[in-house]
Amino acid sequence: MINPNYKALLSGKSVIRELSEYATERGKEIGYDNVFDYSLGNPSVPCTQSFTDAMMDLLQHSDPVSVHGYSPSLGIQSVRTAVAESLNARFGTCYEAKHIFMTCGAAGAVAHAVRCVTVPGDEVLTFAPFFPEYIQYVNQTGAVLKIIPADTDSFQINLEKFEEMLTERVAAVLINTPNNPSGVVYTSETLTRLAELLRRKQEEFGHDIFLISDEPYREIVFAGVDAPYVAGFYDNTLTCYSFSKSLSLPGERIGYIAVNPRATDADIIAVICGQISRGIGHNCPPSIIQLAVSRVLNETSDLSVYETNMNLLYHKLVELGFTVVKPGGTFYIFPKALEDDANAFCMKAKKYDLILVPADNFGCPGYFRMAYCIDTQKVRRSLDVLEKFVREEYKS
Repeated sequence: MINPNYKALLSGKSVIRELSEYATERGKEIGYDNVFDYSLGNPSVPCTQSFTDAMMDLLQHSDPVSVHGYSPSLGIQSVRTAVAESLNARFGTCYEAKHIFMTCGAAGAVAHAVRCVTVPGDEVLTFAPFFPEYIQYVNQTGAVLKIIPADTDSFQINLEKFEEMLTERVAAVLINTPNNPSGVVYTSETLTRLAELLRRKQEEFGHDIFLISDEPYREIVFAGVDAPYVAGFYDNTLTCYSFSKSLSLPGERIGYIAVNPRATDADIIAVICGQISRGIGHNCPPSIIQLAVSRVLNETSDLSVYETNMNLLYHKLVELGFTVVKPGGTFYIFPKALEDDANAFCMKAKKYDLILVPADNFGCPGYFRMAYCIDTQKVRRSLDVLEKFVREEYKS
């Protein structure tokens, strides 16, 4: 018999993927340049030349058995050491190789982290708006994801509601900063108050509460925005990272978990993650990608285009009367729709070949997401279309 739980998921296909597929098909009809596709968060800038050079060098000059063979289950030792040293140099931390577990992207990192610090029946808290796949990452472990309502004034953490929902059943808190979909970066004040509350509740409940920090957009932060390193605020932090955005390598599926050296059982968490891999088959990231990334850890692609695109959209949206919190990073912007039903709003936008994502699945009904990781000239051309859509549908 086919597992009925997975059969049920077929009826809940990702809205983002559905809209992206629609945009692709529509592009075949009218030319993709004429479809203003803001659906999918797929990096639009090329990877660095240095990463390409590293790949070429490894292919041409390294032992084929080593670059194409299985890596150790925890990751290649030299890569883990390089990641630890890079983090220490950047953030003043004290990681060692034993605190680093290499993964297939941030998704693999979160999947391992949740399994490591929860047992079936535990609760994991996250904050709206949130990446919808968190539901699957958490609930398929047997733990239960609970959603804390958004503070829509700032999209910082709703601390009052967080304290109310932070019960003894909570084993972990999952955060995402810079945030998909809001683009907001959690401030030092927010993280300080979050950490203080977690420490107080750990003591009150007599058990650990782990903070799982999902940080694939860490390097996409805009001018004047402070982006503090989350693990510096709270000892029981597992940092989940991906090179998909910083180096524009989403298809290479490479990332890591960094275990705060001050966390409970810090010296064995990576080893435990290796054991988790045996059960979920999510192990041994590609050796050649690990080796290539380790050579360019302190580099990024040219990410400046995202800030340019953000400013173009933000100013136009404000001009058109949208309520929108200005993003501090990522390549997403998260306005309030011009009617209560964001799904209806986005359906109307499709008539203008504007592909926008309603935010019900992000935990914020009435809002929509725009992923502006597209060519800047296309963003510019979309502004007149956006204005026409608003004028004809909402200001007639």
